[in-house]
Amino acid sequence: MARALVFPGQGSQAVGMGKDLYDAFASAREVFQEVDDALEQKLSKLMFEGPDDDLTLTENAQPALMAVSLAAMAVLKTEGGFELSKSAEFVAGHSLGEYSALAAAGTFSLADTARLLKLRGQSMQQAVPVGEGAMAALLGLDLAVAQEVVDAAAEGEVLATANDNAAGQVVISGKTSAVERAVEVAKEKGAKRAMLLQVSAPFHCPMMAPAAEVMADALSKVDVSAPVVPLIANVTAGPVSDPAEIQRLLVEQVTGMVRWRESVETMKTMGVDTLIEVGSGKVLSGLARRIDRELTATNVGSPADVEAFLGSL
Repeated sequence: MARALVFPGQGSQAVGMGKDLYDAFASAREVFQEVDDALEQKLSKLMFEGPDDDLTLTENAQPALMAVSLAAMAVLKTEGGFELSKSAEFVAGHSLGEYSALAAAGTFSLADTARLLKLRGQSMQQAVPVGEGAMAALLGLDLAVAQEVVDAAAEGEVLATANDNAAGQVVISGKTSAVERAVEVAKEKGAKRAMLLQVSAPFHCPMMAPAAEVMADALSKVDVSAPVVPLIANVTAGPVSDPAEIQRLLVEQVTGMVRWRESVETMKTMGVDTLIEVGSGKVLSGLARRIDRELTATNVGSPADVEAFLGSL
């Protein structure tokens, strides 16, 4: 069995996430406390109790999702002696999940990762005034047809493919007017559904350039180590281990497309047969089954999941 560990992105957050790990394991409590301390914020209280509107804010959701993933990793290590370098071939993460993956693989410290994600969320939110940008999901169209939709609907405004999540699930991002046109064009081109998403900014498109500049500066000031296993990077869908290259790709990722479908396909061609989704929710496990039904996908986000996974090793 060849495993890869994958880490969820925004949209997987839910009030109460991580609370059962916190209650059951001292190692999880230590992770949540370290994140709270690094951010000088009671983020764990917000995660466990809400309100949902505050948790959903990009600057909170990003470090919060990372905290749950890293708490689960800590528990795997303390309860079962799990070592990433000996038990997985690759790590990967969806958008902000790439930071979780890198923290799990030892590239960044937990405290630095929390601060980077807080800043990433703030800078992405501030890059575009509310209402000027939007995102939409195009269901039932593959990437090539989605790109045709983007080309037809842009009309000189910013519009880009933001996420290639799975066959028939592409997300687009850009100026609100262009995204709205694209929704109509997508329906004409046979999309099963095309709908605006409830997001606060147009992520993964050129409108995020100011946030990319902020992250370039921040990433240049933190310690970066080579990950203990290669990262399959969002923007290349290929493996990377060089610290300088990782920094560059994380900057590019702010405005670039998340090539998730290709990333999973890359891991499959490199021998991976099992994906372990570490953290909140089951979004990536569901996408894995859509991308390749031969892949086994499971998630580790609760004490019961931890026990089951450690028992399978």
